[in-house]
Amino acid sequence: MSHEHRDNGPRRVGQVKEVTSLANPIIKDIKALSDKKTREQSGTFMAEGLKLVIDAIELGWTIRTLVYAKAAKGKPLVEQMAAKTVASGGLVLEVSEKVLSSITRRDNPQMVVGVFENRWKPLRDIRPAKGETWIALDRVRDPGNLGTIIRTADAAGASGVILVGETTDPFSLETVRATMGSVFAMPVSRATPEEFIAWKKQAGVFLVATHLAGSVDYRTIDYKAKPVVILMGNEQSGLPEQLAREADALARIPQQGLADSLNLAVASAVMMFEARRHLLSLTEAK
Repeated sequence: MSHEHRDNGPRRVGQVKEVTSLANPIIKDIKALSDKKTREQSGTFMAEGLKLVIDAIELGWTIRTLVYAKAAKGKPLVEQMAAKTVASGGLVLEVSEKVLSSITRRDNPQMVVGVFENRWKPLRDIRPAKGETWIALDRVRDPGNLGTIIRTADAAGASGVILVGETTDPFSLETVRATMGSVFAMPVSRATPEEFIAWKKQAGVFLVATHLAGSVDYRTIDYKAKPVVILMGNEQSGLPEQLAREADALARIPQQGLADSLNLAVASAVMMFEARRHLLSLTEAK
C-alpha cells in the first residue's frame, strides 16, 4: 500500500478531501484492506458504521482515515468524528455512495467507514488475576464465529481472547462487523500452540478445555479458585491432543436431541457465562 496520504509532508489539516472516482489511489488502498496480507503489512483494518467508529475513537484506537458518504455530511456525530480524526492527524474523505459501496462490498453500505491501526496484546503481557476469565480459541476458522465470541466475551465480562494457531483474522471486515464494536473493547492476543502451552505453565491459570471425550460436566467445575482460561477447539476437528493434555479439566456440555454438537460460538457462550456466573448479577449490569 502506498499510504502517500499519510506519509508525504504535512497533511491538509482541517480540509476534507472529496473523492468520486473508484480509481483514486487512496480508495484503492482502502479497498485492499479486504485482503488479510495487506492488513498485516499495513497494520490497519476497516470498521464499518458510525457506532463502531465512535466506539473505537472513544476507546483510544488510532484512526488513519475516516470515510463518509455525502449524505452524512452535516450530521453532528459524523462531524465530531471527522474533527477528531483531523485532530489526531488522520485523513477525512467525503465520497459518493458508489465509492462507499465499492469499499464495503455492499449495495446498501453504512454511511461511515473508519480505517484504524490494529492492536494485538502480547501474550507475555497477559498476567491473569483472580476473578479474570480469558477464552482461547484453537484454529477458529469462521469470521462470524470469531466476531460473535469476541462480542460474547465482552458481554460476559471476560478479560480477553487468545487466538491459538492459524486462525481467521479478528480484523477482517466480516469479523469486526460480527463483534458489533466489542473488538475495540476486548484485548486480543495470538500465539502458536507451543507459545500458548509455555505461557499456560507459568501464568497460574486454571485451563478448562471443552472436548468430546471430556468426562467432567462443565457445571461442576470450580471456576473460583484461580483465574480461568477456557480453551475451545476448531469448528471441524476439535482440540488436538497436544493442547487437550495441557488442560486442568476436560469439560463437556451435556446434550440431548439429534444434534451431535453445538456451534462454536454458542458453546463458547455457554462456557463463558458458566465460568463467570458467580461474578455476574443483574444489579451490576449496565
